Amino acid sequence: MREIDILSLARENVKRMKPYSSARDDFEGTASIFLDANENPFPQDYNRYPDPHQRILKAVIAELKGIKPDQIFLGNGSDEAIDLLFRVFCEPGKDSMIAPQPTYGMYAVGADVNDVEIIKATLTPEFDLNTSALLSLIQPTTKIIFLCSPNNPSGNLINRSEIEALLRSFNGIVVVDEAYIDFTESESWSKRIVEFKNLVILQTLSKAWGLAGLRIGMCFANEEIVSLINKIKPPYNINAFSQSEALKTITTKKALKEKMVKDLTLERETLRNSLSALSRVKKIYPSQANFLLVQVTNAKSLYKQLIDKGIVVRDRSTVILCDDCLRITIGTKEENKQLIQAISLL
Repeated sequence: MREIDILSLARENVKRMKPYSSARDDFEGTASIFLDANENPFPQDYNRYPDPHQRILKAVIAELKGIKPDQIFLGNGSDEAIDLLFRVFCEPGKDSMIAPQPTYGMYAVGADVNDVEIIKATLTPEFDLNTSALLSLIQPTTKIIFLCSPNNPSGNLINRSEIEALLRSFNGIVVVDEAYIDFTESESWSKRIVEFKNLVILQTLSKAWGLAGLRIGMCFANEEIVSLINKIKPPYNINAFSQSEALKTITTKKALKEKMVKDLTLERETLRNSLSALSRVKKIYPSQANFLLVQVTNAKSLYKQLIDKGIVVRDRSTVILCDDCLRITIGTKEENKQLIQAISLL
């Protein structure tokens, strides 16, 4: 295991600060009368504050993922984890980050919000990582590198050897966003957070589990990184309803989740074949996610024409390496059929 001093990467004010202690942080154990948090005492479904550390939910997720509960941070979507990583490790107006393009747009938004310089880098034309080229862009101020695998909007997995080479060479934080990992047969990088202290994994319950409306993002990392994130997070960042619904889904609907993943991956290939037969489709990129990146003739026009028919896809034609491309989420069999019929008539 390569030794990296995580605390040396964190902002000095974060290391010095005393975190907010909620009423439920001060109390441990069991009780029948709670007069500590200024809550409404009359019984309602949600009159009590939720567990600020999501202990029960984390225990279930830890068992599911084969890691420890204290290696897990749960956020209001992965977007919260992205923002908090910037707040922990990057000095505003001083430090920098790299997120090779094209990729998920919230990395750049998080950098902009926190006044962190964005060092421009691109993936290869095949949407893969060129580690040697990336390493040449790293500055002494570079604290975080974000990689999305499977990548959004292209759908491909980033080469594991390239990611490992980066982890072994870069002394900052490497974030691998695995929002779509359930749609692949690839092993999660979360299995290696003990080996690489600078590795952070992002996953979500929004995609394969179908819980986008609950807004629960999962962040896996070594205990030092998780402790720093917990130090600055809002006290009750995951509401009680989301915690209970996520817990119920994970413990009772794993078979349904696996069926949905299987159905979507099969439907992904069916949609690929159907799209390939259309004259307007020029190229379909390889995907191991629940969407396809499709190059078409005049993407902007097709996007608007589909809108007129009540079908919404994502226009990615202005994104680097994605000229005339639409990103199409895999829908139900009937939704995909209607999409094909609509395009064939345009």
